[in-house]
Amino acid sequence: MPERVVIIGSGPAGWSAAIYAARANLNPLLFEGTVKQDMIPLGQLAYTTEVENFAGFPAGDIRAFVESAVAKDRHWNLPPVPKGHEKDGRPHYAVQGVELMELMKQQALNFGTRVVGDDIVDVDFSGRPLRVIPGDGEPVETHTVIVATGARANYLGLESEEKFKNRGVSACAVCDGALPRFRNKPLAVIGGGDSAIEEATYLTAFASKVYLVHRRDALRASKIMQDRALNNKKIEIVWNHVLQEVLGDDKDGVTAMRLSSTVDDSTADVDVSGIFLAIGHTPNTGFLKGKLEMNEKGYLTWTSRFRTYTSVEGVFAAGDVADDYYRQAITSAGTGCMAALDAERYLAEKGH
Repeated sequence: MPERVVIIGSGPAGWSAAIYAARANLNPLLFEGTVKQDMIPLGQLAYTTEVENFAGFPAGDIRAFVESAVAKDRHWNLPPVPKGHEKDGRPHYAVQGVELMELMKQQALNFGTRVVGDDIVDVDFSGRPLRVIPGDGEPVETHTVIVATGARANYLGLESEEKFKNRGVSACAVCDGALPRFRNKPLAVIGGGDSAIEEATYLTAFASKVYLVHRRDALRASKIMQDRALNNKKIEIVWNHVLQEVLGDDKDGVTAMRLSSTVDDSTADVDVSGIFLAIGHTPNTGFLKGKLEMNEKGYLTWTSRFRTYTSVEGVFAAGDVADDYYRQAITSAGTGCMAALDAERYLAEKGH
């Protein structure tokens, strides 16, 4: 008997889709990925510290709530409680990425979602029922598929960059820029496109100064965005340089960046408390090439306005895998809800 709903991905979009599908008695089956692949369990929020902008989660005694809600056999996955946020003798902080995702997962499990810790490595959408092929196991037949595999931020691949992720190195200014560690401190954005200038402009609301580091002597961004950067007194553009190394220590995290010139052999160390990478994202759609319609960047295409329909009937896309503009946890969760409702209505129309 084919499944009614298979969900691929376990970020905000995947778990939100699972919650709605499970509450509709569709008995969803969710493939959450493995740590060996780009689509990691719990999605990109697993790399994020405090999440201050997810509605409904103001700072407070979060850990007590998380530990009361999440099954004890998964407490091992909870990150350490942030230090320096105590209030009345208890931790007081905004929910951390892993905590938020474990809460979403628990909510989906509470309603009966079945979870498989495996990747979907291939699909066959050429006939009915649809088929998804796990990396370890037999193909699964299903009437509908919700693709929620997300997109991963591009990094430079520096060893020091990896060392200081979540300790001053980030790929999302909107997610992290307002955190206390960055307020009234010099920060840096790496990149030269529209996204880099958007990130730099956003950070000027919190930083004392923002260095925009670009490898060439001209920005790739649109003219209006270039004007925005050039006319912002808080933004200093560092032309013809690339990030060579992230500098810092265990106590303070990032303390500086080492830049190397692209026109000569010189290097320069610049004091900063945060480095934000703005060199693009890569959607996790490699296993879907030739199977679903995508845009030029590899993101899945929604074929109908205000619907999560893809180019194949019965296949829906939710979250960052189809969103190359907003890329926020809350928008991903919203489209996860939409995809589940779209799938439910499709199944009802087809008599499943």
